[in-house]
Amino acid sequence: QVQLVESGGGLVQPGGSLRLSCAASGFRLGYYVIGWFRQAPGKEREGISCIMTSDGTTYIPDSVKGRFTISRDNAKNTVYLQMNSLKPEDAAVYYCAAHLPTTALQTMCASGVGWYWGQGTQVTVSS
Repeated sequence: QVQLVESGGGLVQPGGSLRLSCAASGFRLGYYVIGWFRQAPGKEREGISCIMTSDGTTYIPDSVKGRFTISRDNAKNTVYLQMNSLKPEDAAVYYCAAHLPTTALQTMCASGVGWYWGQGTQVTVSS
């Protein structure tokens, strides 16, 4: 049974940093693509980073490039999202998700369809 548990969310001031963790169980991380998605109230869900856990290939969209970094530790079955220079518009519920690789990483990250999902963790950016 695929299970994903996010942690590390919370309240941070603008310009601050957070590191989110996604602990995976029930499957071998190295065979899957892991993505981080976010959804703010009234907005569509957005894929903000994806990683091919087999070889570490990553995709980061322009909206967060240079500020967000995704990484994985296959031995710990955990994927991380390091978020720096946070802005109020980054506030959202952040979800990690898993999917077997099917197509280009950018395409998978943009779709969000057919993934296994975690329960989400809230990130609030406010002074």
